[in-house]
Amino acid sequence: MTKIEPTGGQAHPGDEALLAELDRMIDEFDPPPAGLVERIQFAIALEDLDVEVARWERADSLAGVRGSDQGTITFTVSDLTVMINLTRIGENNRIDGWLVPAGEHAVEIRVAEHGSRETTADEGGRFVLDGVPRGTTQIIIQLYGPPARTVVTPTVLL
Repeated sequence: MTKIEPTGGQAHPGDEALLAELDRMIDEFDPPPAGLVERIQFAIALEDLDVEVARWERADSLAGVRGSDQGTITFTVSDLTVMINLTRIGENNRIDGWLVPAGEHAVEIRVAEHGSRETTADEGGRFVLDGVPRGTTQIIIQLYGPPARTVVTPTVLL
């Protein structure tokens, strides 16, 4: 067994080359997923807001699956349920959504690298957005209360 002597805080002569080779191998054999940095930046962009995060309650078998043309996803948080029906139209999505309990609340759809689209749910809680680009998406709902609050869904790939 070879004994490695301490070098007083100095790197061993072969360390730099070894670390460079390890870095190259990690990049080659286990690179980070494409778009990871952008998805992380997108998810933490809401970090400074005081929001409640809804949880993904359920999705039908087609929601969020590449190649499917339609699907339904439901999110919940305390006393609010958000259901969206996703329909793919060409390269974009149409999102039909419902808020329960119903009310005229602001709805924003954020899509990474594409910005956001806004609308207002009608008195029955229904909202529609056409031409929503595909991609990593979050829905933000401004509930006017009382009490007024902001609810955000987890990011989903639509």
